[in-house]
Amino acid sequence: MSDGDILYSSDGSGVNLAKKDKKKQSFPDIDPSKTTLKLRIEKKGRGGKAVTVVYEIPNNPPYFKNLLKELKAQCGTGGTLKPAQMEIQGDNIDKVRELLTKKGFSVKG
Repeated sequence: MSDGDILYSSDGSGVNLAKKDKKKQSFPDIDPSKTTLKLRIEKKGRGGKAVTVVYEIPNNPPYFKNLLKELKAQCGTGGTLKPAQMEIQGDNIDKVRELLTKKGFSVKG
């Protein structure tokens, strides 16, 4: 949108024109056999609690959101997706490595 474009209709319809123009962002496909994911355990700055971190992940939030959901179910714990990394609560590095390897990813760490 450029300056001067109408962002909100005042005709009573309640249509937000800025949202109407947004296009779906596309992300590159993830090929697990060509993707290397790195693992580590972090405790610093977390009150002494361990967190399993999968870092340097490619930019494809929808794919990794689904993968994180599977990891959390496998580990029976919570987690979050942050830019370029996934965090799974607890020291679950073995379970995470096992699932990622089954999915076809190359895993380091």
